[in-house]
Amino acid sequence: MSATGTTPEGARTEQEASRWVRRMFGQVAPRYDLANHLLSANVDKYWRNHTVARVASILDKPDTRILDLACGTGDLLIALERKAGRSLIGSDFCHPMLTGASAKLNRERLRSTLVESDALALPFPDASLDLITISFGYRNLANYRAGLVEMRRVLRPGGALAILEFTNPPNAAFAAVYNWYSCKVLPILGGVISGTREAYEYLPASVRKFPEAPELAEMMKDAGFPSVEWEYLTFGIAALHIGRITTG
Repeated sequence: MSATGTTPEGARTEQEASRWVRRMFGQVAPRYDLANHLLSANVDKYWRNHTVARVASILDKPDTRILDLACGTGDLLIALERKAGRSLIGSDFCHPMLTGASAKLNRERLRSTLVESDALALPFPDASLDLITISFGYRNLANYRAGLVEMRRVLRPGGALAILEFTNPPNAAFAAVYNWYSCKVLPILGGVISGTREAYEYLPASVRKFPEAPELAEMMKDAGFPSVEWEYLTFGIAALHIGRITTG
């Protein structure tokens, strides 16, 4: 595996990495949505809608228990609840992000429950969930394998994990252009929009260090997801992985 977890500059331990990520997201929370939508030209909405469509068979079952992990300000959670037509669970370890999610849920008159918790120590019993989604949050975990093992712990037989995450584009020519944009332009624009350039310097650095999509699929299999399917989205800027647990 190319990395054990996220490694922000200056962080020497998993605990320091976790604290750095929590602090950084707390700083950008007030303008997080605006920055995401502008910097992605609203493509992030397509990625979320595609993820919802891919897990719709679980959402459509009325008795399934569903968690949106690292939910941030709640965009994917809201899309999931609208599809499911019932209350779900959203979890994040950054309180300002949950504050933003709570405000959006209230505006939309939605009912999902929000829980402040760490993805590496989830407050759920073994085999208690049917679906976990995590969009653009898995890359920020201080320990990737520990996160997968913890998510596997709380999923029931027949359950599924959907990871939507940035990745390195497989086409070398496109990757060169995208890397130039993400390293040179994104930090400037992100800094102007969000008020903190540091977060948008961390973003491309964290993607470069993150396991490639095929490697992530193997990591998921090793952590207890025997069936893993994945696909690149938007020229490989992002990838969606879905790992399923067999019932046998």
